[in-house]
Amino acid sequence: MATRRPSKSKKNATKLFVLDTNVLMHDPTSLYRFEEHDIYVPMMTLEELDANKKGMSEVARNARQASRSLDEIVNISPDGIDAGIELTGPSSGLATGRLFLQTEFIDIQLPASMPTAKGDNQILAVVMHLFEKFERKRPVILVSKDINMRIKARALGLAAQDYFNDKVLEDTDLLYTGVREIDAAFWEANGKDMESWKQEGRTYYRLSGPGTADLLINEFVYQEGEQNLQAWVHDKAGRSVTLETLTDFGHTKNNVWGITARNREQNFALNLLMNPEIDFVTLLGQAGTGKTLLTLA
Repeated sequence: MATRRPSKSKKNATKLFVLDTNVLMHDPTSLYRFEEHDIYVPMMTLEELDANKKGMSEVARNARQASRSLDEIVNISPDGIDAGIELTGPSSGLATGRLFLQTEFIDIQLPASMPTAKGDNQILAVVMHLFEKFERKRPVILVSKDINMRIKARALGLAAQDYFNDKVLEDTDLLYTGVREIDAAFWEANGKDMESWKQEGRTYYRLSGPGTADLLINEFVYQEGEQNLQAWVHDKAGRSVTLETLTDFGHTKNNVWGITARNREQNFALNLLMNPEIDFVTLLGQAGTGKTLLTLA
């Protein structure tokens, strides 16, 4: 299949970004993340938002928030939606482009191997229609978090890209994780003069050595294997640190409003959230990992 190449006259034209449903469910504020460029929301994207808005998961919450944002934008439009809705006001100046909603029936013939009954393919049909409509006027780009969706778009000769605008850093490995794995070598290097004691059901370890200098207060440490351990840095003075074992919120006896931790990271989060001495907690993770649910609990 021949690849369609954009016309040179479109180089400096305002782009039209077509949003896949997963973009809005990943970041409901993505409506305001495209600066001076326009965005287009297909009817199938609205249908899929509606189908995913029920439930208590973060994905459902994001779908509801995206739907509310779209409703607010449409309601403030005095001239209807056919000509596009200015985003400058709703976004408080963050975006200066327009929002377009699909208001027409689009009949595009896709390859026989891509049945139009599938939602992804209906969105691709919309992108193809817009590409042909604006071929010599402006670039049309599909934005999707689904790698297979992007591959199919490129196979059809359409421009497609991932959504990264919600990230402050392009390399998320640079972000502080709050977690550090330790092993037997850590104890050998730093536990020569170790002190340990129990207090109010918790076990404390005071260590000092070369491996403790980089530890931070409230940082979590864990060790897997026969000597399984989950703890955090309770306090620190120079190279001397005190580790405090954690409450196991994965056990039903420690549930929080009926909610228990399903993995190590959720247990860490609940230990932070349930500690009255910690006034401010930040949680970072993908949609659906339970950040909102744990916080509300």
